[in-house]
Amino acid sequence: MSSSDLPPSRTHVVVVYSDDPAVRQQVRTAVGRSPAPDLGRIEWVECSSGPEVLRTVDGGGVDVAILDGEAWPTGGMGLAKQLKDELADCPHTLLLIARRDDAWLATWSLSDGVVAHPIDPAVLTSTLADLLRARESALPVRRAVSLGR
Repeated sequence: MSSSDLPPSRTHVVVVYSDDPAVRQQVRTAVGRSPAPDLGRIEWVECSSGPEVLRTVDGGGVDVAILDGEAWPTGGMGLAKQLKDELADCPHTLLLIARRDDAWLATWSLSDGVVAHPIDPAVLTSTLADLLRARESALPVRRAVSLGR
């Protein structure tokens, strides 16, 4: 087996935030341990509160933060905006929104990707993979809106 046949060894750290454990589980189950053959494995870090997300991301090493726009009391859109405004090397953010009509709010939050509920595993996985590739390449993201159906 040549080295090009081996799977990538890089582990990507992905934060998944929601106050609802079922939403966090749905995200992890939809994506699994590796979103694409050219990407390494995912190390999931679950956060159930806004302050926990801020501490985790501020600690560094996070590649993507998936934020539930419907979380309470701290919504994912506000967190995305705060992270983008306050961190020089902010990880890419992917918002989960309940209504397609909320996509304009995701634009305000400076989120790099948007996926609408109900979560389509293929759309979520593809959007996350694109954001991870962009993070690996250190190139800026062209805003990826993947609202699914």
